[in-house]
Amino acid sequence: MALPTLVLLSLIFSSSSIIIHVSSQTLPLHGNQEQTMQENPLILQACSNIKDRTACLSNLKSFLDDHSPMNHKPDSILRAALKATLNETQLAMQTFTKFTSLSSSSREQMAIEDCKELLDFSVSELAWSLAEMKKIRAGSQNPRYQGNLKSWLSAALSNQDTCLEGFEGTDRHLESFIRGSLTQVTQLISNVLTLYTQLHTLPFKPPANSDRTYNTFYPKWMTEGDKNLLLSGPEGMHADVVVSLDGSGHYRSISEAINEAPNYSVRRYVIYAKKGVYKENIDMKKKKTNIMLIGDGVGATVVTGDRNFMQGWTTFRTATVAVSGRGFIARDITFRNTAGPQSHQGVALRVDSDQSAFYRCSMEGYQDTLYAHSLRQFYRECSISGTIDFIFGNGAAVLQNCKIYTREPLPLQKVTITAQGRKNPNQNTGFSIQDSYVYATKPTYLGRPWKEYSRTVFMNTYMSSMVQPQGWLEWYGNFALNTLWYGEYRNYGPGASPSGRIRWPGYHMAMDASTASSFTVRRFIDGLSWLPATGVTFSAGLSN
Repeated sequence: MALPTLVLLSLIFSSSSIIIHVSSQTLPLHGNQEQTMQENPLILQACSNIKDRTACLSNLKSFLDDHSPMNHKPDSILRAALKATLNETQLAMQTFTKFTSLSSSSREQMAIEDCKELLDFSVSELAWSLAEMKKIRAGSQNPRYQGNLKSWLSAALSNQDTCLEGFEGTDRHLESFIRGSLTQVTQLISNVLTLYTQLHTLPFKPPANSDRTYNTFYPKWMTEGDKNLLLSGPEGMHADVVVSLDGSGHYRSISEAINEAPNYSVRRYVIYAKKGVYKENIDMKKKKTNIMLIGDGVGATVVTGDRNFMQGWTTFRTATVAVSGRGFIARDITFRNTAGPQSHQGVALRVDSDQSAFYRCSMEGYQDTLYAHSLRQFYRECSISGTIDFIFGNGAAVLQNCKIYTREPLPLQKVTITAQGRKNPNQNTGFSIQDSYVYATKPTYLGRPWKEYSRTVFMNTYMSSMVQPQGWLEWYGNFALNTLWYGEYRNYGPGASPSGRIRWPGYHMAMDASTASSFTVRRFIDGLSWLPATGVTFSAGLSN
């Protein structure tokens, strides 16, 4: 669909000038409503492309603190738009109850349950954003608040797509009804994200020593005891609970330990899982915050399962381990899905945990191994193996000093490492693979565009000879080749030669240092405001 014609309008407030883009394609309006629209272009944009625009406008204005058009400041309109969007999302959640009785298969039933949980994610992310708005004023120079809100709105926008994707493999009769319920929610969130981006985009000013390497930076929610935990081995740490298969700990399964952990914890809660192969599926809900899961090492503490799409599970539910609670940390653990390539989608680890970190972990699977579904994530010295799209999702993720391995696919399948799912140019999501190693043993492509604005970069990364000369693979036809954002920076090895790379409009064969720095820990995931160093050096900027 072609984008509407845009006109530029300048608004002056708080002694700052900003530029707002407003669609000139509007439905006919009458009387006071038309006058209000002319006076409040931001309100018009907040209801852009909504089917019942009149109802949207009326609803939005009801959330304004001051109903006088002369007092409608940009931030107050943005807050009202957030409130209206949150309200609409909560109403959509309520409608899902009636769909449960209409489902005709277990896969449909599971997809509906996925939708309920995903919309609940969106409700939380919108509520967090609304609370964060109290800390933000137009022109604010605090990047932490702005990074939070952009991340949460980006995640809230993607959840509805995941909901609908769960109906793959059904007769789609229920999907059409649910799609109708979600269309307005998705568009409202998109409008709010656009408004926010236009109002709060600031030029980045790197501080002194921007490429400094950090050894001892810790997030504000970390206590001194947390730091010691990260730096010490299991034998020298204090764990809240111990899990052991032989009964020598508090629990025999990790799921039990997580279920018994405090809800919405404001302090670090440490679960130590001793050496062993734990055959279980773990689903850590969003109320389980600030949990640290520590094992005895990759290959020693293993969590394994074999859920897969061919068994009737949605991709979202195939995960051996799924984490949604904020501030999750895992160390020295293997996450494994043994379903095999013939079973298609089979996730080893799914992450919806904002500000989560994984250190010295292994994610092992075939198709769709690591589902970096949403929000900010960091991976350090991890190993990821798979066949098809085995690092995928729409999180904002940095993988640093990681090893990426390919496995044997089905005959005629092409091995693709990434399938990033950014669907809107205002989302701050994407994958940044830095200072890592691609050990491809089969003909391999760095990625393909799952969604229209797919974004992935490889920087300072070794690539073996089986990385194909063209580097990247189409999803189908010309889809997203103009809108994706793929880039490479100072990669090396026999598979890193730029001479045979594709020439798509959205591909950046040789990023300069300034562009590459926007995909670093410091800038891409606001790392210095939250990222635990896990006792190991990490690069805030580009490595030398």
